[in-house]
Order: sequence, then C-alpha cells, then structure tokens
Amino acid sequence: MQRVLSVSLSHAIRGAALVLLPFAFIALVAWATAGSATGTTTDPIRGAAWIWLGAHHIPFSLALPPTGIPGYFSYLPWGAIALPFIAIRTTFNRALDRLQGDFHDINGVRTTYSLFYTIIVTALAYVTASPTVTPQWYLAPIFAFFISIIATLTCGQRLAISAPVILASRIMAIIVGTFMVVVGILIFTNFAQVKNLTVALQPGIFGGALLLLLNILYLPNAAVALASYVAGSGFAAGAGTLISPWWYHSDQLPVFPLLGILPTQRHPLFIASALFFVAMGSLLAYWSISTGIQMLAQSSIFLIALIFLIAFLSSGSLMTDDMGAFGVSIWKFGLVAIGEIVIGALATTFIAARKSR
Repeated sequence: MQRVLSVSLSHAIRGAALVLLPFAFIALVAWATAGSATGTTTDPIRGAAWIWLGAHHIPFSLALPPTGIPGYFSYLPWGAIALPFIAIRTTFNRALDRLQGDFHDINGVRTTYSLFYTIIVTALAYVTASPTVTPQWYLAPIFAFFISIIATLTCGQRLAISAPVILASRIMAIIVGTFMVVVGILIFTNFAQVKNLTVALQPGIFGGALLLLLNILYLPNAAVALASYVAGSGFAAGAGTLISPWWYHSDQLPVFPLLGILPTQRHPLFIASALFFVAMGSLLAYWSISTGIQMLAQSSIFLIALIFLIAFLSSGSLMTDDMGAFGVSIWKFGLVAIGEIVIGALATTFIAARKSR
C-alpha cells in the first residue's frame, strides 16, 4: 500500500506538471514580450496557474480594474479539458507500469491517484488567489476528481460499460460531432468576418498563435451553441440577449474571431432544422427497441444527463455584468432538445409496435 501511495503521488505531480509547465513557459514568454513595469515573474507564473485551472473548468471571481467592479468568469472552453485528461491518462499509465501489478485492486490505485491529483489542483486554486482574480477553489475538488477518475478509467483493466451508457454516448457523440463539422464549415464561409475580428485584436505573431489555440478550444462550446440554435432554444451573447431562429436580440458582442460566424438576423424557417433532434430520438429508439423498452428508457436517462452536462459546460459568465449570460441556457436547451428527442423516440416506438402486431 505504501508503494501505491508513493507512486500515485509522484505521478499525480507529474500529471499536473505535464500541462502546467508548458503554460508557465508560454506565460513567461508573453510576459517577456509585453514587458513589465515591476520586473517580477510572480504575475506570469500565477497567470499560468490560472490558465491551468481554467483547463479544469474551474471558474474565477474577479475584481475588474481599475475600479474593482466585481465580475465572474465561468464561460470556459471545455475543449481545454482534453489537456489535463491526456496528461492524467499518460502519467497514470506510467504509474501502472511502475507498479508492475504490485497492488490488490486497480480501482484503489485509480482512486488514490485521483485523490492526490485533486489535492494538488485544489491547493493551487487556493494559493494562487490574488486581490483581482480568485479561483473558486471549493469547486476544484469536484472538477478535478471527476476529470481524473474518468481519465484513469480508460487505463489498465477497463470497467465494463453498460449498453445504455454506450448508446447514449453514441447519440451525444453524433450530436456534438455533427455540429463541430458545421461550425468548421461556417468558419470557412464567414472567413472574411472572422479575419476582420482577428485583425481588430492586433494579436501579433505570438499572440495570434495563442488566439488560434483559444478559438480551437472553444469549438465545442460553439458546437453546443449551434445545437441549441438548431433545437430552437437559441443562446445568449450577453445579458438580456437571445440569438435563435425566431428571436434576435443582441446589442454588442465581444471582439473574438469565433463570433464572426454568428447570424445577424432572424431566420424563422430555420426552425425546421429541429428535425435533427427528432431524428436523433428515432435513431436512439431504433438502436435500443430491439432489446426491449427498458433499454430505451435507460438509454434516454443517460442521454438526458449528458445533454444537461454539455449544456452546463457550454454556459456561464464572461467576466462583466454585460456579458453575465453567455452560451446556452441549461434548462431551455435541455428541455427543448430532450422534448424533440422524445418525440422522435415515441414515434419510432409506435411505428415499431404497429409493425410487430
């Protein structure tokens, strides 16, 4: 047990450093390029830790300079979760190789590693707080443990995944993957607008590379926002705004290249595209109905949980009160998408029942 603890701790530290150190290097280069009035490296190192915490989807409370107006930053790119996920998976595999089977239960090793990793994330979230930026350290254990335990479950002797979870995951993968492709097409068709927004920021060569990376990490958020638009529930781009096929209320937008693909007016006929979610419900019923109605019910429950999860990850606040609501509405998108999927599933089940008679 002592060897499991020592190996898990050392590799949990490596898992954290595998992503944190590159962020620290990037922050130091950016700090050196931009210059500093104080000449201290505390700010870039702390900034690297904040970027690393943001990759774990940990939100921040802000006191916006120069007046100290309170703000909140929770609209984070959930595509960035892939970075700690890969690092955890890599170092946990190395930990298993180091242990060479010298443990009683691999689930115990997974839990031990995840607990150590969670403690590291929580400690850094607590100690890196500043008067202007405060990571919500009490949320760190939730996000860090969830990411680490899911990543470790993909290593070593894997757990058997139930059929309802597999079916729900497939449907969700189709939804997110389809809208990721559509977002890519929209970027190319609206490339001039995306380019203008990029030029307006004047990021420079190094800043441009970081801006490109940030836009890539926000692609899953954009895909879910597009999915909500297609479903009919729309999404917000600031407090009091709504962008949907039926309503368009938006006064001002932040200068961010990915926002160049946003529609500029209402498109009421586009609501017909909600049939996509009806088709997803039909597909779920088609895959599961052959094994019984219980399989369909269980798969639907897991799919509902996944829809609300991605809605949560794709919503939040973008620092200021004016941008206090950004992304999809968790309950609107959840209820509308689930309702359309249920319609498709019920229709397919009804047709299958009639055929069987």
